[in-house]
Amino acid sequence: MRFKRYLLPLIVLLPLAAHGQSISQSQIEQFKQLPRAQQEALARQYGVNLDDLTGSRSQQRPQSVQVVEPVDSNSDDDSKQAEREAQEEAQAKKNDGLRPYGYDLFAGNPTTFAPVTEIPVPSEYTLGPGDVLRIQLWGKENQNLELPISRDGSISFPQSGPMSIAGLSFDDAKQQIKKRISEQYIGVEASVSLGELRSMRVFVLGESRNPGSYSVSSLSTITNALYVSGGIKQTGSLRNLQHKRNGNLVGTLDLYDLLMAGDSSADNRLQPGDVIFVPPVGKRAGIDGEVYRPALYELKGESTLAELVEMAGGLTPQAYPQRINIERTNQDFLRIIAEADYTTQKGRRARIRAGDKVDIPSISDITGQYVEVKGAATRTGKFAWIPGMRVSSLLQNLDSDLMPTADKRYAAIVRTHQETDRISVLNLRLREALRQEGGKEDLLLEEKDRILIFSDAGKVKGGEKGRNFTREDLFNPVLQRLKTQASPANPQQTIRISGPVRYPGEYPLPATRSIKDAVFVAGGLKDSASLYQAEVARYTTDESGIGQTKILDVNLAQAMAGNLNLQLESRDRILIKSIPDFAKTRTIELRGEVRYPGQYTFRDGETLSQVLQRAGGITSNAFPRGAVFSREKLRQLEAQRLREAEKRLQGDLLGVQLEGDNFSSQSVDRTQQVQDLLEDVQESEPVGRLVINLARVLSDPDYQPIRLQDGDTLSVPTIPQSVTVFGEVQFPTSHLHQKGLTVDDYLERSGGPTRQADESRIYVVKADGSVMLPEQSQWFGGRSEQLEPGDTIIMPIDVDRLNQLELWTNVSQIVYQMALGAAAVGNL
Repeated sequence: MRFKRYLLPLIVLLPLAAHGQSISQSQIEQFKQLPRAQQEALARQYGVNLDDLTGSRSQQRPQSVQVVEPVDSNSDDDSKQAEREAQEEAQAKKNDGLRPYGYDLFAGNPTTFAPVTEIPVPSEYTLGPGDVLRIQLWGKENQNLELPISRDGSISFPQSGPMSIAGLSFDDAKQQIKKRISEQYIGVEASVSLGELRSMRVFVLGESRNPGSYSVSSLSTITNALYVSGGIKQTGSLRNLQHKRNGNLVGTLDLYDLLMAGDSSADNRLQPGDVIFVPPVGKRAGIDGEVYRPALYELKGESTLAELVEMAGGLTPQAYPQRINIERTNQDFLRIIAEADYTTQKGRRARIRAGDKVDIPSISDITGQYVEVKGAATRTGKFAWIPGMRVSSLLQNLDSDLMPTADKRYAAIVRTHQETDRISVLNLRLREALRQEGGKEDLLLEEKDRILIFSDAGKVKGGEKGRNFTREDLFNPVLQRLKTQASPANPQQTIRISGPVRYPGEYPLPATRSIKDAVFVAGGLKDSASLYQAEVARYTTDESGIGQTKILDVNLAQAMAGNLNLQLESRDRILIKSIPDFAKTRTIELRGEVRYPGQYTFRDGETLSQVLQRAGGITSNAFPRGAVFSREKLRQLEAQRLREAEKRLQGDLLGVQLEGDNFSSQSVDRTQQVQDLLEDVQESEPVGRLVINLARVLSDPDYQPIRLQDGDTLSVPTIPQSVTVFGEVQFPTSHLHQKGLTVDDYLERSGGPTRQADESRIYVVKADGSVMLPEQSQWFGGRSEQLEPGDTIIMPIDVDRLNQLELWTNVSQIVYQMALGAAAVGNL
């Protein structure tokens, strides 16, 4: 009977559902009374979605929705954003880099917001059109209802009619719904909750970054709307945000309470049509220095220094509160500076005005009870000073307390006198101080003493330059202080030492004023120092007050033994003399056809013939006429001549290029020839050859003796068999020497002269480096004279054809002679 009772409604229900027509709620309720299996069978028969009829979807959890729409990140034009940032940066520069506090919190665009359906709804929440109520019935009837609030503010119960609930709080509406269900549905209980919430339109106006209207959730507060609008301009107030409704002020919000104390009690919920107005910023004051949050802060009413410091997070441990500077504008519009003692109640209650800038100073230095270690120590810095402590109390082990590069012999103590604030320097024999603790060298330390540990130059490697604490670097500020504190009554306490000491330079005057201590400060004597004599140059004034310099001769041996009664004075200059020619060695290198070649050390004044005699003379294959004797000083002179010739050739090359007013082949050839000669000069290596007759050096006692100099070189070649032709010939090369052949014969064998050759200036460089001119020499008897092995024929360039640049000829001779000398040495 029950099935038949529901059969007629179902015959009508399912076809209607299949064709998408509306079905009444009572028909759906009748269908729900059927067993689940019959519901599914009928739904499949007529092609109806069972969930649409049973309303099971109403029990599904609604999808998360973005209930607050953030401002589009691209809504601001890039140029406007850049302009705004530039204005804020310029404003910060006007305030010495201080920026307004708190504006970064809301600046930018939020990316995520939690859906309102995921948070509990407060009982005082006011219901309105668009909200959805979820009602679950159980007992005699089991139903899940989702009832939206219509535009007229009512909800419609099935089989019961509408019920007006708009404007009621959620708690009141829940009580009325339960009461109605209990009255109309006997044996049924109900649970009421909120489903989807409505959205509403609010306005953010005033000094907002993006003023306008925004869609927000019905649970949104003032801060939610500020996030949506992108925050507040720096010209807007953070302390007086106005919440208005229907033109009336509902309340104000001080964002400083939220930012500094986390107090959100004034963050009221919004209603549709509410306005959040951001007024212009109020009075501001800046605070900088030793506070945790240096910034510009907006004042609210009368503010004191203590309140401003509290807003800035308080003072840091490094703050000096006794003299706080307050910079402000007076009645004459001039900036003045006032001071406040923050340690007193009067100072803490000092009034802060608009435009004030408060600067909290820091503790510049530890005021006392310390000693300091600087330089090549493993632990540098300030250490607690205890009366009676010595150097050994601070440095106990040279290996562990000092760097490997430290000078373990000498250190310095810079002492500041408490009454006069003048400094003095004490010498510290570091090794002796730690070897005998409490001894004479283990000096007592006083308050504020600075111990300078120096590096030993012999221990510092190339890669440790950054850790090289030289005497010059560490003493430089000490010397400057000694010079600035000098006066007629207290002359400058510095000396200078030079000569063979390890670290020559300027130093503080030793406390003992002895030469021995001055030498110890400079690192000690080198082995080249002469102990017989030293000098002390002393600046004094005569009876008339005119300055003069006095030279004092000192027996350095007695001074180092402590037997010299001479006290150093201000600005003394100590000169340690060196042993003449100490460890000075002079060498000459013998190469080639020498019986015992090698590098020989010679005595002062020794000659070439004497060294050759020590070397056993020359061999039977030696060619003494072709020997090349080179000297370092001559090589330097040749290098200088080459540099001068190169500069002049570069100028001549520019002149030739400027004179070439056309692109004729003659102009191009002249330019190319000068360029080739310039390249020859640049590639030439100076030899420093001195022309000698080695055969006469060895055999003729009347030949001028050749006194040797350090760096001399003698290269003796083997007997040659060739004659070389250089210069402007068709094929420059060397030819096998044949007796009877003349200069013309060898030129012919090299193809003869070129078009640029100057046959009238041909010359011959002999094997010994001397130069002969065949056209002018009676010794040659003309160009038909026979040549000897090792001779070189030079065919120069015709400079008359090239603007008569006589320099070219001279340069050519220099280049060829150097090339011949280098070739002679290279053929050994």
